[in-house]
Amino acid sequence: MATPTMDKVEAEASASPYITVTFRIRRFNPEVSAEASWEDFRLEIDPKERVLDGLHKIKWELDGTLTFRRSCAHGICGSDAMRINGKNRLACKTLIKDIGPEKPITVEPIKGLAVHKDLIVDMEPFFQSYREVMPFLVTSGNEPTRERLQSAKDRERFDDTTKCILCAACTSSCPVFWNDGQYFGPAAIVNAHRFIFDSRDEAGDQRLEILGGQDGVWRCRTTFNCTDACPRGIEVTKAIQEVKRALITRRF
Repeated sequence: MATPTMDKVEAEASASPYITVTFRIRRFNPEVSAEASWEDFRLEIDPKERVLDGLHKIKWELDGTLTFRRSCAHGICGSDAMRINGKNRLACKTLIKDIGPEKPITVEPIKGLAVHKDLIVDMEPFFQSYREVMPFLVTSGNEPTRERLQSAKDRERFDDTTKCILCAACTSSCPVFWNDGQYFGPAAIVNAHRFIFDSRDEAGDQRLEILGGQDGVWRCRTTFNCTDACPRGIEVTKAIQEVKRALITRRF
């Protein structure tokens, strides 16, 4: 068998798609310490891989105690929202090459919610706000014998807010929510919007009454953090403003 030349070995090495990346992860384990700390992990990874792939590599090959949520890994379930390089993102949609892999990639839990362990936060306050805005179709009368028809124009009215995947990226990017967890937050308002402007629904006034209180839409300071953070491209701030307008005019 011929021995490969040094030039060939170097050429193959230079052709490798892998680069060395440092993941700087905020770790927290209440069973070990009451304080969080940062821990660095160096790994070889293809820059076209996602941050979620890097986290998997760390957990499966370097430290099995690393804890984070993920499910579908395709930007649909919303489970893996976290702060990556200081911005709320889905780890499964964030490519290594797009976030400056030449510097340490910082990964930490989303803000405004209590941390259980490492990158996992307590989502119950978030879902409680979601439940309170009645995120379901409300109608009266007998159960229909066929589907409720709706025009394309009426459907278009709330099309944008149907895209929410409840990842909490928008709510946990909101400075008002950081300072006061009683605020419903952008995601709950977005999901209320989805039904307030649905022509088939009959509970718009009830939802507006809920959102018109002291913890509702008037707490919004229009910083656009929520719109910037949404991985689905929802115009969150616009939806909040439309709910405010509906509260004033009672037209929806």
